Amino acid sequence: MPPRCISRRTFLKSGAVATAALTTVSRQNLLAEEGYGGNKIPIAVQLYSVRKDCAKDLPGTLAALSKMGYKGVEFADYFGREAKTLNQMLADNGLQCVGSHIRPFDSLVGNNLPKTIEFNQALGNPRLIVPSLPEKYSQSIQGWKQAADIFNELAGQLKPHGMHTGYHNEGPEFKPIDGQVPWNVFMDRTTQDVLIQVDTGNAAAGGADPITCLKRYKGRYASIHAKAFSKAKPNAIIGDDELDWKEIFHVCETTGGTKWYIIEYESDLYPPLIAVEKSLATLRRWGKC
Repeated sequence: MPPRCISRRTFLKSGAVATAALTTVSRQNLLAEEGYGGNKIPIAVQLYSVRKDCAKDLPGTLAALSKMGYKGVEFADYFGREAKTLNQMLADNGLQCVGSHIRPFDSLVGNNLPKTIEFNQALGNPRLIVPSLPEKYSQSIQGWKQAADIFNELAGQLKPHGMHTGYHNEGPEFKPIDGQVPWNVFMDRTTQDVLIQVDTGNAAAGGADPITCLKRYKGRYASIHAKAFSKAKPNAIIGDDELDWKEIFHVCETTGGTKWYIIEYESDLYPPLIAVEKSLATLRRWGKC
């Protein structure tokens, strides 16, 4: 067959398409080669991200998360199941329980604590994380100090059971009260046994620098919420946002004491299961899993 002639316009168009394709591939390769620290730390997902899917079909959702490549989950709800049942579901899918957000706060104090300990022992949960404080503690600096003292006592009560407590930030903790930043007041007053779960997206939204937060209290970040933040793209997923993930990972993996990265996505750009899958795919491209 004789060679087919093509027009200059067609040739240039084909060349532009090829160049764009190569640029995309090169960009992806570059991202994978930029040195995000390797895969030293396993990746879990906060089930709040996929809460509607869990409510409809918890076994199926856990299976889907495992298939994506997640190694663990953090609970925020138990979806009406007993702890032993949940533990077995995780085992069936090769997943670990890396923590749970405990509500209400009163379930951790007084006569309620033994039942909470029993449930979490059966669940296989080593970290009882408080996601927010009642207003009686969060509206004043004195209240934050009182809360810190409660956490110190709670940490001592949990230690014989091989458990830890910790606090997860929202955003208001970084807004000064009477000239003092509640986050710093609380963390300075708590002991090394009280874990700090920095939520990167919430911290940034609250006006704080997540990296500065992670550097301030060395060794206390057993887990972090890896959440995107972008002023330009409020619904962004990790990798399409404005946070310095290379530095976040570096701090976690050198001085942070971090054992788990926990993906959390709360926006609606994608259906929840697709969002957490895309988030994990970005970390995989960066060599984190």
